[in-house]
Amino acid sequence: QVQLVESGGGSVQPGGSLRLSCAASGSIWSISRMGWYRQAPGNERELVATITSSGTTNYDASVRGRFTISTDNAKNTVYLQMNSLQPEDTAVYYCNVRNGGLLYWGQGTQITVSS
Repeated sequence: QVQLVESGGGSVQPGGSLRLSCAASGSIWSISRMGWYRQAPGNERELVATITSSGTTNYDASVRGRFTISTDNAKNTVYLQMNSLQPEDTAVYYCNVRNGGLLYWGQGTQITVSS
């Protein structure tokens, strides 16, 4: 089993910044991809950004240029730096890790962008 612990959520005004972290622990043997998804009320869970073990990144068009995904492979941790946050970014953000072909999800952390 792999455990994912997320941190860094909270409330911020439009235009503000937040940084999410997700640390993976447990039976880690081959992480091929880490990423972030989000789910707003009434909506399906959607991809925000992913990063592969080789460093290839992928962003949803709505966050490209504002959000940056990165990893600390030594710590099995993935980060999401979120700048220029807007109300439409309000959602529960979930960490996702692909380890040995299996997918694991974090518990989710709430991001609220409001004035």
